[in-house]
Amino acid sequence: QVQLVESGGGLVQPGGSLRLSCAASGSNFFSSARMDWYRQAPGKERELVASISDSGSEIYSDSVKDRFFISRDNAKNTVNLQMSSLKPEDTAVYYCSTTLFRSKYWGQGTQVTVSS
Repeated sequence: QVQLVESGGGLVQPGGSLRLSCAASGSNFFSSARMDWYRQAPGKERELVASISDSGSEIYSDSVKDRFFISRDNAKNTVNLQMSSLKPEDTAVYYCSTTLFRSKYWGQGTQVTVSS
């Protein structure tokens, strides 16, 4: 069974930075899995923010490109999201996710609030 636990959310002022982390455990899958970060703002659909393949290839949504950076540490089974130049519209619950054997797994989410 796959378990994903996010951490690092909080309140930050516009223009600030935060680093989110996701610790993966369970089935021995991490090093061969694509890992994703999604977010969901109040009243909006969940959207893909960033994704990293097992080989380290990165994908970003247009809304976060050049501001967010996704990375992974296969030795520690963690995937990180470094967020900078944060805007109020980045406020959302951020979720770590992966797909294994056609099943989508989610963490519990971590709240990011960008406000002065």
